[in-house]
Amino acid sequence: MTPSPWTHHRSAGVADDVDFEIKGQELQFVEIELDPGESAVAEAGALVWKDASVEMTTVFGDGSGGQGAGFMGKLLGAGKRLITGESLFTTVFTHQGQGKAKVAFASPTPGAILPLHLADLGGTLICQKDSFLAAARGVSIGVQFQRRIMTGLFGGEGFIMQRLDGDGWVFVQMGGTVVERELGPGEEIHVDTGCLAAYTPSVDFDLVMAGGVKSVIFGGEGLFFARLRGPGKVWVQSLPFSRLAGRMLAAAGATGGQNRGEGSVLGGLGDLIGGNR
Repeated sequence: MTPSPWTHHRSAGVADDVDFEIKGQELQFVEIELDPGESAVAEAGALVWKDASVEMTTVFGDGSGGQGAGFMGKLLGAGKRLITGESLFTTVFTHQGQGKAKVAFASPTPGAILPLHLADLGGTLICQKDSFLAAARGVSIGVQFQRRIMTGLFGGEGFIMQRLDGDGWVFVQMGGTVVERELGPGEEIHVDTGCLAAYTPSVDFDLVMAGGVKSVIFGGEGLFFARLRGPGKVWVQSLPFSRLAGRMLAAAGATGGQNRGEGSVLGGLGDLIGGNR
């Protein structure tokens, strides 16, 4: 197997830095190494495996407020997660033993897990609402609303996005192949609203018409593109989950799809006899 390019070893003296390695190609998982007392926060259901010394605690909200956060603070954090379609709870994994311990998390869909250090991005990342997978504890998971009226009405998946704040490592899941673009001041690209995976807050996000009437009706690309104008970084994913799910539903149809080449000459009766229905 080709070694993963995403391998990191913590820097001495950086408290919220963690060791990690991302393994696999199309179906990846991230393996995080914790020192005693260190914690990682993950989306509910993302765990693959953990060492026995790593204790798992389910918390209300995003797990960033610590034990001292009041009830209203936790309620606000949970409310933000609910708006973005996530669970009200996150899971905190803390190494309570000696030496090193590991915990691993996996993306639920084919694609890539991208490690990003928020301190290198100005402390904030805006991403698709189902992108967050895991992070070093202390990262805040909030909600980003698009402020322009047209963007709010027609932005689709780009209207409500996740906002990740902090100075530590965060791991986001993206569909298919991921491309990073560095936009200069005034540089502009147009992206399908579903294929926009993440961007830094310095990037101006708006919508533009996909083309003329003929392009809108017959082009199959939707009515609007996401217009991203620099300066800043943009991450584009080739296969958003909504597109994958839409193609699967379209192929399945109302009767669950067609058994091409697998059925018998008896049609539906043959499928019943053969155990396909």
